[in-house]
Amino acid sequence: MTVYDVTMAKIRQLPESLAQEVSDFVEFLLMRRDSTRWQLWTQFAEALEMAELDFSDYLLNLEDYENRLARGEIQW
Repeated sequence: MTVYDVTMAKIRQLPESLAQEVSDFVEFLLMRRDSTRWQLWTQFAEALEMAELDFSDYLLNLEDYENRLARGEIQW
């Protein structure tokens, strides 16, 4: 039996939710082999990370602002 055959037999034993994870991972591996798609993915991932960092700063600032409002240090 080939590695492919053994792998496919194992995948057939998985419940649907785990088979979806395997499918997602296979898609990731295929994308990584395609340099154009991989470059787009890494750019997207970097942009998402920057957006999340900016948003977390926003949330911290908002929380600080709300606390200062509650303490009466500033007014609306």
